[in-house]
Amino acid sequence: MKIYNTLSRTIEEFVPIDGKNVKMYTCGPTVYSYAHIGNMRNYIGHDILEKSLRYLGFSVTRCMNITDVGHLTSDSDSGEDKMEKAAKKEHKTSMEIADFYTKAFFEDFKLINCKVPEIVSKATDNIDFYLKIISKLLDEGYAYQSGGNVYFDTSKLNDYYCLTNHREDEMVVGARDSVEEDNNKKNQADFVLWFTSSKFANHELLWDSPYGRGYPGWHIECTGISIKYLGDYLDIHGGGVDNIFPHHTNEIAQSEAYLGHKWCNYWFHNEHLLDSSGKMSKSKGAVLSVSKLKEMGYNPLSYRFMCLNSHYRKQLMFSYDILKQNSDILDKLKSKISNISNDGNFSKEDFDNYNNKFISTIEDDLNTSNALTVLYDVIKDNSISGNTKISLIKSFDKVFSLDLFKNDSDINISSELESYVLNKIEERNKFKSLKDYSSADKIRDELLEKGIKLIDSREGTKYEII
Repeated sequence: MKIYNTLSRTIEEFVPIDGKNVKMYTCGPTVYSYAHIGNMRNYIGHDILEKSLRYLGFSVTRCMNITDVGHLTSDSDSGEDKMEKAAKKEHKTSMEIADFYTKAFFEDFKLINCKVPEIVSKATDNIDFYLKIISKLLDEGYAYQSGGNVYFDTSKLNDYYCLTNHREDEMVVGARDSVEEDNNKKNQADFVLWFTSSKFANHELLWDSPYGRGYPGWHIECTGISIKYLGDYLDIHGGGVDNIFPHHTNEIAQSEAYLGHKWCNYWFHNEHLLDSSGKMSKSKGAVLSVSKLKEMGYNPLSYRFMCLNSHYRKQLMFSYDILKQNSDILDKLKSKISNISNDGNFSKEDFDNYNNKFISTIEDDLNTSNALTVLYDVIKDNSISGNTKISLIKSFDKVFSLDLFKNDSDINISSELESYVLNKIEERNKFKSLKDYSSADKIRDELLEKGIKLIDSREGTKYEII
């Protein structure tokens, strides 16, 4: 399998440290709000990567964090703690905020058929391990105390910018309005390992430490959780492109200083989802979540399908028109699959032929759009039996996870849409009782144009989303 490695900036053959056993870490959500669909594109990318590795015969142990403390409104070390800011806004405790939005995150995770990692750990559950790392970094001169906080000293490293290939003078503090200069730092690139109450005197979540009562910096969380649960060597680390700097850059710095050797061999990053105003972001206001799409009547898997039709390293444009197009295409695809008769004998030769084509696409830096082309080729090929086609499609769907054989007639729709449809059915029934069949047919056609098919029977009129 070949994947793009951000560290080398090239497509490389993926070779795990331990044979076919893969240790994979992916950055999880900061649970201060709902995850928007741009965030979820990132998790779809991680899901496709993990399922592709499994399809290719690798054994994968994957770990993901839940950030419930320490992530400031700037990704550097400035601004408010995102959890505390949300808690104040909603008049709840930080833990109540974390519990609520963690549950909401995994509900959306499930809606787009993402597999929950074997290991999921909250940042607040690993404080002792962070302090162990910080203690060693201080002892070996990689960290220092200043202004009540503990900082990592980036000047101790020769290749701090190895992941970004930047020079120090290109990463100027204050280049973004959200970044404040911290005069406690020795170097502009240094970052916080441990905040004490000298930073935020009234911070809600605080723990005792040798450096004062405080809380961990954001970057130390992923280092600590990864090493604690996956060990000292990591095969692949995933995240969004916005994590490359400073988050993943800082992870590498502190992890390799602590361990004394190279930590992670492959770095996997998904590109942004864009809308008409640019990169999708929570800071812009209203959050468009997967659950919200479902409430609006969309099948959440149509969004997954939309992501699969693009490459994870390309920016993807979102609009409701584009989503509707993908929804319609997915419906037609599933309709074609439902019409395949399970007849004829299974052909191992035909299966292997198409399966090898499918494998070659996912081995090619997860080329999911080409993988979908192989799926369409299987459906169109009249020379292979229905039995073989069904076996192939079921096999491919282990990676796609589009529920290609599941009947979508039971997909939940919003209460608003359901009320609208039922009112239209009642209105149509009145026209039929008055023998005004022209008006009744007009309502039927109107609903059909909206993708709602009416089905008349002795028991009454039912409907389905088509």
